[in-house]
Amino acid sequence: MSGGEDLRPGTDGGSYRGLRTGRVRRTYRGGMSDTVRITPQARTTPFDLDAYLKRIGLPGERRADAATLRSLHRAHAYAIPFENLDAALRGTAPSLDPADLMDKLVHSRRGGYCYEHNTLFARALVALGFRVTRLAARVVVGAERIESRPRTHMALLVEAPDDPQPYLADVGFGAVGALLEPVPLITGEEFHGAGRRHRLVHVPHRGPLRMWVLEAYRGAEGGWEPQYAFTLEPFEDPDFEVVNWHIATNPRSPFSRRPYVQRTFPDRHLFLDGRLLTETRSGDGTVTVRELTDEAEARRILDEEFGIAVPEDVRLLG
Repeated sequence: MSGGEDLRPGTDGGSYRGLRTGRVRRTYRGGMSDTVRITPQARTTPFDLDAYLKRIGLPGERRADAATLRSLHRAHAYAIPFENLDAALRGTAPSLDPADLMDKLVHSRRGGYCYEHNTLFARALVALGFRVTRLAARVVVGAERIESRPRTHMALLVEAPDDPQPYLADVGFGAVGALLEPVPLITGEEFHGAGRRHRLVHVPHRGPLRMWVLEAYRGAEGGWEPQYAFTLEPFEDPDFEVVNWHIATNPRSPFSRRPYVQRTFPDRHLFLDGRLLTETRSGDGTVTVRELTDEAEARRILDEEFGIAVPEDVRLLG
């Protein structure tokens, strides 16, 4: 078929018009329809692997194996900060367009939140030859029930050629309980990666797919703390476009209310929550908290400590 429009059957019993135009009119049996945005660049823009590897400071051999996956994951987690400045200070959902992600996270001194980080990381892994499935998880830190939280976090299931063991990878969680290295998708073992301890467990639930929970060890007092729960159902671009917009613009979302900025180093973790700056030392877990009251100081800290160039048109401590 030639021209600028395509027509293909949908798996939900409908059909899709305009797959080459970037905006799809989807029609279901019975006449109902809606519109779905498809990002053209996702299909046409080649991934600049050299620029990405330079950004995370990881030159060297490029092999699609477990050792490379661990090195990439750790380097990305240390190099690119977690932040929600677009959502919190501008009231806009950050773009998940591949070209925009490269401009923001690779070519600029900015970071992003889970959808941005893991979308970028997934493209880098695919460029290297890995197979990647995007997953949607329920963040359950502090929750009494898994079902009380929606699926609003992106994680990745990664497989290397000629390696039967899949891995859970996630460079976009940001918190002190986040993975710094990927972990094999198995239960019954503890994983020690870059000074952090994690494990995967199964929990009962009503769905047909097995429910996995990532847990982080928070010391003798905190014990094992659940981080997020997920199944292995694949999620696609339109799914994350919707949750990205919801998390960034819903007035009840914590990410739309105030800045959340995090940066991980080998020896410490920094977290700016609104005006509160928290530093957690990696060795003994010592926590230091102070309030930022001066706009110039806050900008300097984000510049010098977090590696973020705050846009001039926003105010951090509004």
